[in-house]
Amino acid sequence: MQPNGHLCVYVSIASDKIVTEIELLNKIKENPSGFAELFKIYYKPIFGYILRRTGAFNDTADIAADTFLKAFQHINSFSYRGISIKVWLYRIATNEVNQYFRNKQKHHSVFERLDFEGKDIFRHYLDEDRAQLETELQKHGQFLSVLTCLKTLPSKYQGVIALKYFEGKDNKEIAEILRLNEGTLKSLLSRGLVKLREKCNQI
Repeated sequence: MQPNGHLCVYVSIASDKIVTEIELLNKIKENPSGFAELFKIYYKPIFGYILRRTGAFNDTADIAADTFLKAFQHINSFSYRGISIKVWLYRIATNEVNQYFRNKQKHHSVFERLDFEGKDIFRHYLDEDRAQLETELQKHGQFLSVLTCLKTLPSKYQGVIALKYFEGKDNKEIAEILRLNEGTLKSLLSRGLVKLREKCNQI
């Protein structure tokens, strides 16, 4: 924690350069092209989280694109108020996933909507990761079965279970991402797991 009360989160933007999230944020506010550095840092964990929520590569690509587009559009209004940029990105991604499940809509023209300099990086990562990620998903048949059951639960249970057991987040960070107090979080986890077990036992 820095003296002014800001979280001091360090991120690596190059093999030999480490900066705080605040320094990176200030750099982006001075020059929006700096968002590409933030994208490189957080693309893989955010994309992986969305993929483990949807189980579908193409839909994940669309949701991830919308997540980073919204982050880019609102980065100038982001300020440290007890949460890190990473938590903020997980919040956006969670909202986008929930909207996806509510509307069951697939997006199109993903790359046309991306207007920051990370667009080409995003395209490269997608091409590079598609085969590997899809193969890994198919190898984990049990995970896919659980995911199928999880997606039938209300989003309030999906989010807490996915962040806890798919992403390995601790209760404090999950509470920050979902804006819950820890008592509510524990209750949702407990009830969600009971419901998930019931669904899985029906297979």
